[in-house]
Formats: sequence, structure tokens, C-alpha cells
Amino acid sequence: MMEYPLTLAFILRRAETLFGHKAIITRRPDKTIHRYTYADFVPRAKKLAVALRQLGLRRGDRVATLCWNQYEHVEAYFGVPLAGMVLHTINPRLHPSDLAYIVNDAEDRVLIVDDSLLPVLEKFRADVRIEHIVVIEHGAKAPAGTIGFEALQASADANAFAYPELDEREAAAMCYTSGTTGRPKGVVYSHRALVLHSLGQASGAVGVLESDVVLPVVPMFHVNAWGLPFTCTMIGATQVHPGPHLDAESLCELFVGEHVTYTAGVPTIWLGLLRRLDERPKDYDLSRLRLLVVGGSAAPKSMIRGFEERHGLRVLHAWGMTETTPLGVVSSLMSDLEDADVETRFGYRAKQGYPVPLIEIRARNDAGDEVGWDGKSMGELEVRGPWVARAYYKSPESADRFTTDGWFRTGDIVTIDPRGYVEIQDRSKDLIKSGGEWISSVALENALMGHPAVAEAAVIAVPHARWQERPLACVVFKPGCTATADELRAFLAPSFAKWWLPDAFEFVTEIPKTAAGKFRKTALRERFATAREPSPAS
Repeated sequence: MMEYPLTLAFILRRAETLFGHKAIITRRPDKTIHRYTYADFVPRAKKLAVALRQLGLRRGDRVATLCWNQYEHVEAYFGVPLAGMVLHTINPRLHPSDLAYIVNDAEDRVLIVDDSLLPVLEKFRADVRIEHIVVIEHGAKAPAGTIGFEALQASADANAFAYPELDEREAAAMCYTSGTTGRPKGVVYSHRALVLHSLGQASGAVGVLESDVVLPVVPMFHVNAWGLPFTCTMIGATQVHPGPHLDAESLCELFVGEHVTYTAGVPTIWLGLLRRLDERPKDYDLSRLRLLVVGGSAAPKSMIRGFEERHGLRVLHAWGMTETTPLGVVSSLMSDLEDADVETRFGYRAKQGYPVPLIEIRARNDAGDEVGWDGKSMGELEVRGPWVARAYYKSPESADRFTTDGWFRTGDIVTIDPRGYVEIQDRSKDLIKSGGEWISSVALENALMGHPAVAEAAVIAVPHARWQERPLACVVFKPGCTATADELRAFLAPSFAKWWLPDAFEFVTEIPKTAAGKFRKTALRERFATAREPSPAS
């Protein structure tokens, strides 16, 4: 067999050769629409590569981006790695101290920033060592001391571009974890990992098709928008990027106006969209939308069911992490389950799913023994595969996250059923241990969000003198709705043992979230650490 390097050069050449007529569409910060084709995109990606070399950057240097989902960001996704450099996408929602740490830890030499995010940059600019700041302009000129993105493009000639001889194991991109339990940690993606991940994402139930019109709601600064810009470019799918406008109304307008068929985002986005559709069910024709992929955290079964039964929209549950590039498992139904009763089907679709090809899974308990695939025994999920990290960037103190026999310890506590379907019970740090028994906060949260009055719910452990820990539920009601603690407890009672039921409910106006849109339970634990301590139901 030929030795054929698996690099992003293959994807860009393929797009240039086959898909020049296909479109890349972006909603700008002022809500105007920018359209161009792959034939326009490829030369600009090449010019960016040439321009970065003209700035004096060398092979392996890091180029950071502080951008939304937009066409210039797609150009950086390819122009930076195909200059032999490393694309470092930065999450603007992080705290300025974390942003400064990330930029300095990665040793970024260039930062490409959307001008709408310049106020974010100013909060940490004095604390970082960046040589060049390139500004994507929307009307106003780039500030003094910076370079305009279009001026940088104009300074280069696409004909001067030549594909470098890259080793497929060279770094192409990097992302940092959101740092909810300490400083963010860097994960470096090789060209090989990104190409194989794209092939995996183009196959099976999660598969992106050439005929698809794909709108990634998941940000391009969050695990490479789950790899979708790479996969869409490889497959030739039309790309629609929403810019900074991620509210339900703006998304619905794009879904309808651009005939979107495939989208992906976190549960908090889709919960908001479901509320919008419930309020205005006849306002939007979403009949072309064949798949909503949900990941980032566990999605409530009630949400998956609500989209399908009330609006005819199919939600596909998937699981992954920054460390897994991120695709790991997908909850498509095996063929024989398609004929199962409706409760069984939704039960499986609410699980995280079974592993995609080339990903292997296992779960181990505290003693280090593998737990059985019986759907009941809990253990920490471990994964391995060609797009799973084997170490963190410059973080030897985190070596314990990787086993001596080559698996990554995810920190997710799961059960695995006999078919191989994974169901997350909790993060290891969020699992509640009450009287020596484990309680899954995720199971309680997802059940609570099935109550007709509940918009969001987060369950945390609070100290208890007798039982060590007890569950406390923080609940946000839908507008105009309410319920009592007793009513919510009664709603949960048929599905859980009495000792699982929350002793206390706190009704809040919002639940704090991480930069990735997940519930920030550390903030809730700090706020409610001294909550009342009634005895659990017996």
C-alpha cells in the first residue's frame, strides 16, 4: 500500500478540486449575510498561509484566534496548519486571567481577533506576549499597532503558496479545556487525528453528507466546532456560520432562510430553541432540518422527545471531550431497536451511545477493575483511539489522567449496557455519595427538566451531618410557570428510590454556566454549601 500522509492538505486539495461551486455563508455581527464559495475560500486560505510566513513565523509556531463562527475563521482553520503552524482557538467567554494564562502557556506569536471581541482582548492584552495582532474589521479600521485581516490577505500572493511536506503526526491545532477544576489544560491535535476524525464524522448516523447544509451552533473555539468545519470541507457540504448570534430567533431565521439540514450544539441552546418552537409552533418551516446533534453535556430525554413528538425534529445524542477531538460515542439506534416500543427507543436515544468506529471504551471502578456491561455497574469511562489525546500540553502533573496501558481517563462515571451503549451518571466530582450509596445528579436533572414548569435544573451535593452528602436541586422555571418543592418531589418519585429524592429545592433566576455552556456546579456548591439538612426520605 502507498504511504499517503493524512494531513489537512488532502482536505483542502479535495475541496479545491471538487467543490468550488459550494457555498460558505456567514452572518456578520450586524446581521448582514456574507456569501462566497469554496473557490473563493481556498485561495484566501493559501494567502493567509503565505502572509503568516511573511510575518516571520516558523514551522510549529502557534497562531491564536479569538473569533466567532465566521468565514475568516474557516480560512484560519486551513491557512494556519498548512503554513506548518498550529491553530490555537481561544474561548472568549473565559475569565481574562485564564485567557492570559492560555496565550502565554501556548506561546502564541500571532492573534487573529474579530473586532467585536477587541474589548475582550483589552482585558488581558497587557499580560500576554503576542508579537502581531490581526483584526477582522467590520467597517472601522484596525486599531493602531495592529494589522487588518484584509490588509494581511492583500499582502500575499496565493500563487506563492506551496503545500509543505508535513508529517501527519505534526501538530495542526490545539484547544484548552475550560478549566472548571483548575487551570485550563492544552490538547494538541495532529493532522492525522483531524483527518481520521473527519472520516469518522462523515460516516454512520452522525454522518455529514455532500448534500447537507450544515450550521454549527457549537462555537469554532470549542473543540474545533466538534470538527465540523474540517468535515464539511472534506465532504463538500454547504457551511452556514451564525457569527455571534446564537439566540433561538436568530438561529430559526438562519435555519429557514438557508435551508439548513444539519446542526449541532449543546443542550442549553436546544432547550432554548424548543421553548421558542413551543411558543410559536407555526412560525418556522424546519422541515428540511434532518438532524440536531446534541453534546457537551447530557441532554434530557424530555427534550429529545419534545422535539420529535411536537415538532417532527430528530435529535441525535453524542458524547465527546476536548481530549477526544471530540467524537467518541453516538446514540443512534441499532437496527433491531428501530422496531422497539416508543419508550424503549427514547430510552436508548437519551443515552450517550455506543462507540464510533476506531474508538474503544471500558469502565473501571475505584479498585481499578473493569465493571461489567450490565447497564447497572458504575465506573469511570476510559477511551482510546487514533484521535484521543495521549498527554496534555506541557502538563506532566496531569499524567494520572492517562493509564499505563494506553487509555484516557475521562472523569465521567458511567454505566455500559450489554449492547455497548454508554449512559453518563455523573462527572466523578459531581456524583453524590449519601449514606455510602451513589446518587446521579445527571439523572435527577434530566428528570426535573421533564416537568412542564421547569426550564433548567442542576443538582448538587451539600454536606449532611448524618448522611455525608444529600442532593439539593436548583431550579429555573419557564416564564409564567411555577411549582412547589413538594410538587417537584412528587414528579420525581415514580422514577427514583426515595433516598435519591432531593431534600431541598432552591428556585433561582438562572444557573451559572461555564464558558462551554455547561452548568457551573462549583458556583452552586459555594452558594448553597450551608443549605439546610433535613433527613432523607426512608
